[in-house]
Amino acid sequence: MRRRVLVSIAGLALLLAACNEKQAAAPAAPPPPSVGVMAATKKGVTWTYSFVGRIKAPESVALMARVQGFLDKVQFMEGQDVKAGDVLYQIEKVQYQAQVDQAQANVASAKAAELNAQLTYNRSQDLVKTQAVSQATLDSNRASLDMAHAQVLQNQAALTQAKENLGYTDVIAPIAGRIGLTAYTQGNLVGPNSGALATIVSQDPMYVLFQVSVRQLEEIREQRKQEDGGQSKIAITVRLPTGKEYAHAGVWNYTDPQVDQQTDTVTMRATLPNPERQLIDGEFVTVEVRERREQPRLVVPQAAIQVDQAGSYVLVVDKDNKVQQRRIKLGTQQDADIVVDSGLNEGENVIIDGILKVRPGLTVSATPIAPASGS
Repeated sequence: MRRRVLVSIAGLALLLAACNEKQAAAPAAPPPPSVGVMAATKKGVTWTYSFVGRIKAPESVALMARVQGFLDKVQFMEGQDVKAGDVLYQIEKVQYQAQVDQAQANVASAKAAELNAQLTYNRSQDLVKTQAVSQATLDSNRASLDMAHAQVLQNQAALTQAKENLGYTDVIAPIAGRIGLTAYTQGNLVGPNSGALATIVSQDPMYVLFQVSVRQLEEIREQRKQEDGGQSKIAITVRLPTGKEYAHAGVWNYTDPQVDQQTDTVTMRATLPNPERQLIDGEFVTVEVRERREQPRLVVPQAAIQVDQAGSYVLVVDKDNKVQQRRIKLGTQQDADIVVDSGLNEGENVIIDGILKVRPGLTVSATPIAPASGS
């Protein structure tokens, strides 16, 4: 009996040892994957849209010679600033002054003839009453008076034209601005068929023109809407070809009333001060349209954004440490963050590290990550 008890005890010991070996051989359950999360937060941001723009002078005038003659003087230095009314070229005046003198003499002669005709007509009126002259003579004298009067008007018109031509010998700056190269120098023959003598381009202010797609225009209008029904103020800034921001802000003052059907864009225009003459007509710049004041908006790091055929989404970790997918509508980029217009709530933990290791519905171990400095 004692031997049977000992055998049973030994068998039980062997059975327990075998169970322990099986438990030791079974693999342990893997821990949940670790991910780094950051809470979606609101911060003051301004939306910004960038466009390629071109600087354009509000005024540009090609100087032309309106009368023919040899250039007596070129009274400017190429590239200098000129004022409206400055005499820039002088064409020889002798022949045009002579035409004025001749026209004045013709006017004086015509007026003398008119006076004589008037006196003759007046005498005829008195004499016809006594029948000293016939009615036919009176009518003839009346016609002569009318012709003399017309001759005066004709010569006065010729005098006006002669004076205008004399004035055209001075080529005057019609606008203020910077003048370019002269096409003709002193001593050359110029005239109406000579083409532009030089070009004046206004300098201050300047325009910047840029193309905005219809879609972007609607987005800007939506972004400007405020809760009180008003619209937020916008600022126009320009970045020079070097990437440096231009010191003076612009004012948006024109929107083309028609859409370019080939490009589906609308031409916008802003006015920029140019006191230092830094902007040059025709140069290309970057135009940034942004809000003047920051507005609180929900942002997430760009590292959290995923894109598939259905659009943009983020993965969030809920209170049960399970991964959920959130379809979102994106706004504008703000440095390392991006604005979320809809689809996400403030405070939700968005996965920004370890995204490739997880999928919706999976339980994870979430570790908060502090925002980077300045974000």
